[in-house]
Amino acid sequence: MSVEPEEHSPLLGGHEDSIEQDGKSRWRSIRVMYFTMFLSSVGFSIVITSVWPYLQKIDDSANASFLGWVVAAYSLGQMVASPLFGLWSNHRPRRESLVCSICINVLANIYYSYVYLPPSHNKYHMLLARAFVGFGSGNVAVVRAYVAGATSLNERTGAMANMSACQALGFILGPALQAALSVIGEQGVSVGIFQLQVNMYTAPALLAAFFGVINILLVLVVLREHRVDDDGRQIGAINYVPEDQVDMVPEVEGSIDHMAVLTSNILFFIILFIFAVFETIATPLSMDMFAWTGKEAVVYNGIILAAIGFQSVVVFLVVKVISVRVGDRPVLLGGLAIIFIGFFILLPWGNQYPKIQWADLQNNSIPATVGAIPLPTNGTVEPTGCPPSQTWCQYTPAIHLAQYIISNIFIGVGYPATNVMSYTLYSKILGPKPQGVYMGWLTASGSGARTLGPVFVSQVYTILGPRWAFSLICGIVLVAILLLMVMYKRLIAFSVRYGRIEE
Repeated sequence: MSVEPEEHSPLLGGHEDSIEQDGKSRWRSIRVMYFTMFLSSVGFSIVITSVWPYLQKIDDSANASFLGWVVAAYSLGQMVASPLFGLWSNHRPRRESLVCSICINVLANIYYSYVYLPPSHNKYHMLLARAFVGFGSGNVAVVRAYVAGATSLNERTGAMANMSACQALGFILGPALQAALSVIGEQGVSVGIFQLQVNMYTAPALLAAFFGVINILLVLVVLREHRVDDDGRQIGAINYVPEDQVDMVPEVEGSIDHMAVLTSNILFFIILFIFAVFETIATPLSMDMFAWTGKEAVVYNGIILAAIGFQSVVVFLVVKVISVRVGDRPVLLGGLAIIFIGFFILLPWGNQYPKIQWADLQNNSIPATVGAIPLPTNGTVEPTGCPPSQTWCQYTPAIHLAQYIISNIFIGVGYPATNVMSYTLYSKILGPKPQGVYMGWLTASGSGARTLGPVFVSQVYTILGPRWAFSLICGIVLVAILLLMVMYKRLIAFSVRYGRIEE
C-alpha cells in the first residue's frame, strides 16, 4: 500500500498548482478541438442543400448522377487526407497539421465561390472545389486522436459526445445559415474589384472561409499538446518525443485487437454511408415528391436539417447518461435498430403517384425541352415535380411529406447515437497508444462511405427509384446489426481487455 502514495506524493505536494494549470490548459485545448470539429461539419453542411440548384445554374449539362459525384468529392478528399494528417500528427506537433489543413479548407471555399466564373466545364470546377474542401477537412482524424489521447477512459465518452454535439451544431447552423442567406437571392450583389458574385450560393462558402480563419487563430494561440493515460495521469506534454527523451516514455504493454478495430471501421463505414445517402437524397427527393422548386427545397430542407440537428444535440446529452448506465454497445445496437425503422418508414406505399414535370409544361403551354432550367414564359418558370427522364416516376407511389418528416425524426435519433458510440468504442479499443494513424483510417473509412454513399444513391435513385434505394439501405443496416451481435464481446476497451480496469 506504500507504493501508490510514494508515486503520487510529488504530485499531491509541490505541484498542485501545476496540475491545476495543466488541467485547465488540457480542457481549453480540447474545446479548441470541439470548435474545429464544429467548423468541419459547417464546411460540409453549409452548402449541402444548395449544391444541386447551384450546379444546375452554373452548368446545364449537370444531372442528378453528377450531383452524387460532387457531394462525394468532399468525402473522397477527406478519405485521402485523413491518414496523411493522422500520420503527421503522430510525429509532429498537431498544430502544424491543423493549420495546414484549415488553410487548404479556406482556400478551397474561396475557390467554390468562383466556380461560376470559368467559361466552360463549371461542373468540374465545382467537383474540384468540393474535393479540396474535403481534403482540408481531413484534420478530423487529428481532432479525434487528440481528444482520445487527452482524456481518461472515464472522461472519453463524455468528451466524444460533446465533440459529436459540436459536430451536430455544425450541421444545424450549416443548413440554417444557408436558409438565412437565401434572402440574398440568386442574383445577389457583385464585388467588381474581386470579380465576385455574392449570392445565396456563394455567400455560405465565403462565410465558411471566414470561420476557418478564426479557427487558425485559435489553434495558434490556445492549443497546447496534452496526453494522459486511461486513469487521467499526464504521460506526455507533447505527442512526439525528442530522441534524447525516448527512454522516458512509458511503454504500454499489450497488443491492440485488430479484429475489433476492423469491425469498428466497418460499422463506422456503414453508419456514415447510411447518413450520406440520407443527406444527399434529401433535396432531389423533396423536389421530385413534393414538387418543390430549387429555392424551396434549399429553404425547407435547411429548416428540417436544422431541426434534426437540434434533436441530435438532445440525443448526445441523453446518450452520455444512458451509456454510463447500460454501456456503449447497447446504445450502438439500439441506434442501428432506430435507423432501420426510419428507412423502413421511408419506403413508398399506396396508390398515389408523384406529380410529373410534363404536366406543368402542358398546363402552361410552354414549348421547351424537358429538363431545361429555367423555362421562359412571361417570367422565369422552373418545372416542378418528378422529371419524366426518371421512368420510375410513372409507376412508383409517392412518398408523403408526413412520411418524410417522421422518417427524418427516427434517423435523426439513430444516427447521432450510433455515430458517437462507434468512434468512442474505437478510441477505447485502441487504448493509450498514439491514435493518429488509426483515427486517420477510421476517418478515411467514414469518408469512403461518404464518397460511395452519394454515388450509390444518385445512381440507384435515378435509375430504379426510392423503393429500391431505401430497401437496399434497410438490408445494409441489418448487416450492421448482425455484425455487431457477432462481434459484441470483442468490442471492449483496451484496459478492460487486459484486466486493468473493470467494465
